Amino acid sequence: MSEPARHSGLGAHRQPGRAERPADGRHPVRRAGLRLAAACAAALTLFAASPAGALPAGGNTNPAADSTASAKYPVVLTIESLAPQVAVPNGTVTITGHVTNAGQSALKGAHAAVRKPYSGKPLDRRSDLAGVAGRSTPVEPDGVELDSPQYALPELNPGQTLPYTLSVAVNDLGLSSSGVYELAVDAWGSTADNSHDRALGIARSFLPYNPGGAEAQPTKLATLWPLVHAPVLTAQTVTDNDQSVPVLRDDSLATDLAPGGRLYELVDTGSKLPGLTWVVDPDLLDAALAMTKPYRVQNPGTEEAGKPARDDNTVLHNGSAAAGAWLDKLRAAVAKPENQVVALPYADPDLASIAHNGADLSGMATALGKAATAGRLTVEGRLSVDTRSDVAWPYQGYVDQQIVGLAQQTGSSLVLANGASMPEPDALNYTPSAARPIGNGQSAVVADETVSALFQRDLSTAKDQTESTQRFLAETFAITHEQPQNQRGLLVMPPRDLSVTTAKVLATALQAASGKWIAPVKLDAVAQSSPDPKATTGVPAATDYPTQARATELTSTELVATNRIQYDLDTLMRVLTLPQRVRGPFNAAMVRSLSTEWREREAAGVDYRKGVTAYLKELTKAVQVPPKKVVTLAGDTGLLQVSVRNDLTQTVTNLKLVLTSAQPNRLNVRREEELVLPASQSATLRFQAEAHNNGTVQMTAQLWTTGPNGRPYGEAQPFTVEVTSVTNGVLYVFAGAGVLLLLAALRFVRQRKRRDGQPHADGDQPVGDAPATGGAAAAEPTAESTDAPDAPEAADRPARSAGSTGDGPGDGDAGAGPAQTPRGSSPDGRDRAASDEKVGP
Repeated sequence: MSEPARHSGLGAHRQPGRAERPADGRHPVRRAGLRLAAACAAALTLFAASPAGALPAGGNTNPAADSTASAKYPVVLTIESLAPQVAVPNGTVTITGHVTNAGQSALKGAHAAVRKPYSGKPLDRRSDLAGVAGRSTPVEPDGVELDSPQYALPELNPGQTLPYTLSVAVNDLGLSSSGVYELAVDAWGSTADNSHDRALGIARSFLPYNPGGAEAQPTKLATLWPLVHAPVLTAQTVTDNDQSVPVLRDDSLATDLAPGGRLYELVDTGSKLPGLTWVVDPDLLDAALAMTKPYRVQNPGTEEAGKPARDDNTVLHNGSAAAGAWLDKLRAAVAKPENQVVALPYADPDLASIAHNGADLSGMATALGKAATAGRLTVEGRLSVDTRSDVAWPYQGYVDQQIVGLAQQTGSSLVLANGASMPEPDALNYTPSAARPIGNGQSAVVADETVSALFQRDLSTAKDQTESTQRFLAETFAITHEQPQNQRGLLVMPPRDLSVTTAKVLATALQAASGKWIAPVKLDAVAQSSPDPKATTGVPAATDYPTQARATELTSTELVATNRIQYDLDTLMRVLTLPQRVRGPFNAAMVRSLSTEWREREAAGVDYRKGVTAYLKELTKAVQVPPKKVVTLAGDTGLLQVSVRNDLTQTVTNLKLVLTSAQPNRLNVRREEELVLPASQSATLRFQAEAHNNGTVQMTAQLWTTGPNGRPYGEAQPFTVEVTSVTNGVLYVFAGAGVLLLLAALRFVRQRKRRDGQPHADGDQPVGDAPATGGAAAAEPTAESTDAPDAPEAADRPARSAGSTGDGPGDGDAGAGPAQTPRGSSPDGRDRAASDEKVGP
């Protein structure tokens, strides 16, 4: 029946003169009656069902491949290589793979063989390809089993696997004309618990046959080649030997840029392909450039805390030669005239998350627009090439009306879309060009869903790699020959985090088809193609956005917190004399906080955003009013002294200090004090205070920015003022008023008595006491006497110029008391001065 078993797995020789099996693959004598069994077999197939030929983005094209074989059909076959990938007349196709006994009993007298394609006719339509991929059992359309070559299998016990190799002559396959054919390998035999000879399993693939001659117009195919990496640059720098050294959150990029690393291999593989569209994150280029010189890496756990980078919490790296070599290699690759470079907005902010959860936040659209401009300038400057920067690529290409609207608002005239978002009408029996107008002056280039999905899944095994390669060749061949003289444009959209293995599989597939039925071109060549009037142009509503993709978005809470960074940064910029030291790093860090790359690294994204926010707060807190508790004011008027400390390494200005009383009717503080404070110094400001009652009053010291639209700077500092010895002022007023009332009453009584005893001619003329000209009447308070006295001239300005105060004892003491009372301690030991404590960032 078959040649002897070969345990080495080497290919079997062709045996001429053997009869072919009928269409269901059965042996004419020994396999009679097995048609039903073959039709119902539940053996594994190489490809799985996919509705209407479409493959879910990121899904497996063969979900059945991972299922467990049944007891009746226990053999799992794989096809792990086809050489060559495209058959030619008079050639030979070599198939390799594995046969596995996944059942419960041993295989007996089994063999593997190639099936001759059914009827020798090609699969002309993409729906035919979907039909083959959707089969899960051996059926008549799988073709006829050839007597040669066959591979005799030894007695395989449960769980045992054996490699096989089968080489078949193309002429024996009976291929009638140019096209795509099914190529199947099956296993026949019996098992120890079932002696009937029957179908044990089958694997399928696709084999394009290209004999040459008159061919169709090749399909213009644009392929995205993404170069992105999760952000590693922080907003911090460290000064080493008078040089500013960048700080990285981790050193993962160094591995990726070195030979064998992901980004190195992507550039190396892409440099060998024509007509690629390189999609580059500008932040990646900045990080690589920073790593060509000395840089520091944060110790684990320090990022979220936001503490300033120092020698003791970072590790110094002396620069990476690999980073410089990678940049040089990339420059050479993108400089080829047939290639194109698309610059993503700086740090690749998550357009979909912002559109759904933060589009109404002030400043978000502006930030995205600035990121696009910065992206173009960075890529052009780092790579010395012209770039296109008006391209929006939302997460996985999923689009809806909100996403497209925000893209237009931020200057993107072209949107890269996933075909799953914009499926073609069922009535359309061919593949239209990828380019189409979507309204409002925007266009979309819609990636073919089935083709792109082949490279959006795990391709770590040889089986998966061969499966994707052959399906790609079959799909693109079918697209080209749907309308041979109607040249169309196609877009292949791999995932952003394209792996090395997937990139090499895609490269292999492109090379196998290039120059035959596809023509690799730039993105612009496809985008500028004439749109098909029958193609889908409607953008779905936000309610149609995939639930799974929405689940990984940045939340509105996270976006609000990130948007707050911009507000706080603007506040800090108002007071710095050298704002450029901070503005650039933090603007970049803000958009890095929004990066699409955090979709797949949620925990790392949270840590990065927390680190940026915490560090900005540390910088802001470096200019502050040191904490104070209780200040004593002895008397009805006096000075409250409050310190302000600047622990930044640059002078701050455009600031004023405002004191607010919780009970101004009891304690009132007038005026505001503006200040200019040099680096690493403090100043003490004096405020004239007026008290009306003894006791405690809560006060708040708050820094504000000066100029138009002033805003609070930093956190308010509460403290308590204890007022004592209010006598000479308000209490005397109340006592004097009481005396006057008493004297008036006595005078009235005396006058009544005199009138009763001796009436006067003029009843209104007082009798006896003349009008008072001194004494109590003279002591009656006037408006001038009840007002607080003018503060001494020295109290109208800070006790020192901003730069004159030092850190010595007494310089930082903020005191309170009457204008004539020296600073000191009250009898109960509490400070009469507000402490000027030093607080570092």
